[in-house]
Order: sequence, then C-alpha cells, then structure tokens
Amino acid sequence: MECLNLKDLFTVAHFIKARCEHGLKAGENKDKNYVFFEVEILDPKSKAQLCYLDKVEPSATIAEIKGLFHKTYPKLYPSRQALKLHPEGKALSDEDVLEDLPVGTTATMFFQDLGPQIGWTMVFLAECLGPLFVYLLFYFRLPYIYRHEYDYIRSPLKVVRLACWCHCLHYIKKLVETIFIHRFSDGTVPLRTIMLLCLYYWGFASWQAYYINHPLYTPATYGRLQIYSALALFLLCEFGNLSVHLILNRISCNGSKPTEIPYPTNNPFTWLFFFVSCPNYTYEVGSWISFAVMTQCVPVGVFAFLSFIQMTIWARAKHKTYVKEFKDYPELRTAIIPLFF
Repeated sequence: MECLNLKDLFTVAHFIKARCEHGLKAGENKDKNYVFFEVEILDPKSKAQLCYLDKVEPSATIAEIKGLFHKTYPKLYPSRQALKLHPEGKALSDEDVLEDLPVGTTATMFFQDLGPQIGWTMVFLAECLGPLFVYLLFYFRLPYIYRHEYDYIRSPLKVVRLACWCHCLHYIKKLVETIFIHRFSDGTVPLRTIMLLCLYYWGFASWQAYYINHPLYTPATYGRLQIYSALALFLLCEFGNLSVHLILNRISCNGSKPTEIPYPTNNPFTWLFFFVSCPNYTYEVGSWISFAVMTQCVPVGVFAFLSFIQMTIWARAKHKTYVKEFKDYPELRTAIIPLFF
C-alpha cells in the first residue's frame, strides 16, 4: 500500500479548505438572495390556525406541504387532506407548486378533512365481489327471496343459465383485471364514496337478478335468434374490453396523465383505437347493451343506460386529456362513439 508524501498531504488539505470556503460563500449568497415562503393553514369555519410552516421552499408542491402538515397531525395522512386558498374554493392539486399560486410569500390555506380513505384497488374489488355474490343468491333461489316452494330450485330456462354465466364472467374478468392488469395511481377514495358505489352496483345487481331469476320470468320475444345473437355480441365485447386493457397496461403514465398515445395492434379487437380514445368504455357499454337484449330485462336496460352516461363523461375527460397532452393526437378519434362523440 502506497503512502502519501508531505507534498501530497498539503495539496489535499489545501483542496478541502478551498471547497469548504466556497461552500460557506455559496450558503451566504443563498441566504441573501433566496426567498422562503411561510405557509399558514387555517380551519375553514373557525379560522383558527392549525399549523404554521416556516421557511418553505418556493418550489415545494402541495403534496410536500401536506407531508409537512402530516408531521403535525399524524392521523391526517396526505390523501385525507384537501388544501384550499379559499374556504369554499376548489381543492389544490398535489402537483401545484407553491411559487406558482396566486399568493405572497406568506400563504394562507384552508384545510378540509376528507375522512378515511381507501385505495382504488379495494374500491374495484368491492364493486366486483358484491354483484358476483349477490347475483348467485338469486340464481340459486335462497329462502326468503321468492315463495317457499321455489327455495333452492333453479330456473329450467336456458337463457337464465346463460345470463348467470355471462354476469359471472363479466365480474370475474373485472376481478382478474383489477388484480393482474390494471395499474392504479396513488389516489384514494373517501370511505363514504365507496359505500355509495357499493350501494349502486350491489343494488343494481340485486334488481337485475331478482327479475331474471324470478319464477315468472319469460324469455326474449324473438327466442333463440335474439338470445344467441346478443350472447355472441356480449362475448365479443368482453374479449375486446380485455384486449384494450392489455394495451393500456403497457402505456407509460405520469401519475394519471399518459406519456404516450395508445395505438392498435395486430389484434382486430384493438382496431377500435383508430376511431375512439376509450374503446374499453365502448366495449363495456356494448356488453351491457347485449346483456339487456339477451335477457330483455328492464333493470339491465336502465343500468346499461346509466353506465353509458357515466362512461361517456369519463371518456370525454380522457379524450380531452389526450388532445391537450399530445399535439399529434389522431384527429379522427372521438371519445367513445366512433365518428360521433
């Protein structure tokens, strides 16, 4: 092992001393020219001060400010917080930067407790497991659903069995996609919201199952032609929906924003990407419409109609994001219905 001579040691010591003096000067210059922010977080009702943050970096995001607030109130984790510039105003986005906000060096924000939060994975699992379980209760005609003589007696109609298989296939597919395919952001949903979502999906599943599996249920007006044509369309839409989700799984994203444009592949079920931005919603609506035609059941038709409205809202929002993020986005594409909207 070689040893440093006195000359080398002197050179190293001189270098270290110079670096330290340079660092001190840089720090002094920063203190003179660098402007820190002060953030005051208030209760929106009483206007009482909940937290005061001193020397906050101008480049700090709202997410980072939530993290600092979380240190003062450990039970209020960031996803449970909403920070606003006005008590009745819109909540600030986590990506918003402090120095870009319409505030001075002393920023006043108002805190809102969003309540207990649940991740999107749990939301989807709850939405899918409930309808799957509820429908089977009616299909096997458990007691206290229909009259006593029908307990545990399944319907002899083939369309009722097909409807059960299709309903189970749809929700089992969604469960598999939730676990293995879908990629969720770090966003959460308030506990009260998931309760409302479960009430909606579980309630509609019960309403549909009650009539389809009812002892007095009658098959479709046009018989086998209507049933099997709708069944074929249902299966095509389900496979198409899965194919689109596999493509979306490979698309890189920055949070909730896509960083690349999804394009169709050699799979014909993905060619709908030539015409719409959200073919997964198009196929989803197609599945429920075909299920309504196959069963000729009013509750299924109502659910399909409401699903179409909601998915149209989601599709238009995503289409708007694509157009905003990518200047070369295909002009032929619409949101959910090809060449229409």
